[in-house]
Amino acid sequence: MTPQAALIELLARVGAQGGAVLVTVAELAQWPAPAVAALKKQKLLTRASPATSAVCPGCENECVMPVHNRARSDGTVASFIVCDKRDDTNRVPIAADQLQQWRCDVPAVCQFVATSLDLRQSDQQASIDRLVNIGMVQGDKRIQMLALRLQHELALTAGNSTIPLADLVSFEDGSFSVDAVIVRQMVDTAPLADSRHTPTTAKREVRKAGTQANYAVWQKEYRKLLKAKPGNTENWYAKQIEKMPIAQGRNYSTIKKHMHS
Repeated sequence: MTPQAALIELLARVGAQGGAVLVTVAELAQWPAPAVAALKKQKLLTRASPATSAVCPGCENECVMPVHNRARSDGTVASFIVCDKRDDTNRVPIAADQLQQWRCDVPAVCQFVATSLDLRQSDQQASIDRLVNIGMVQGDKRIQMLALRLQHELALTAGNSTIPLADLVSFEDGSFSVDAVIVRQMVDTAPLADSRHTPTTAKREVRKAGTQANYAVWQKEYRKLLKAKPGNTENWYAKQIEKMPIAQGRNYSTIKKHMHS
């Protein structure tokens, strides 16, 4: 797992849950250490209350059982599981670090996006359900509100254009970031009007905006592939992108035409 894949996994869980998710210390131990350090430093992961249930380490059955706590005379707390499955087992001690867990939620994701893009975070409520306003983005041509869409997956939205957040994040020099160039391009090309009341010419601009945003995502992926797998043909790079969700059903020949910035 790469650091970028770790963040994408975390964002996918928040999107699927539509809210807060918890990650155990045991699971974080399987993730790349630089990714975990960055997630904590950038406050995408914050410490949550200890788990109230845990996998019992008393035998090979690995039952999930409630955790009990008892204060010791020295002021510390002993945590344990009471086994009711076996005659030869009663209390099974649980180390405190096994109960630690970390939390990621929608406000943390919004704060991460705002910080990455150097935005003043908005306290204005979105008028559309399942949208959370993040802040105003200054493009080259206009200023628009950037919002986080909560619908199956997390996505950034400006006007009538939407791009999955997972397509915009990257990891470099020990930190995660959001691609500011693509976000500004989306802001510049996405009209504010409700598409139900938009004239035909403006609707064409909406479609064009989405297309240009897709091209920008392909171009970013092409640069990544070129860096990771240098020396391949243009067809090879285009075919790799064709296999990804960001291709959105386009064939490799179309991708090849537009993957150069």
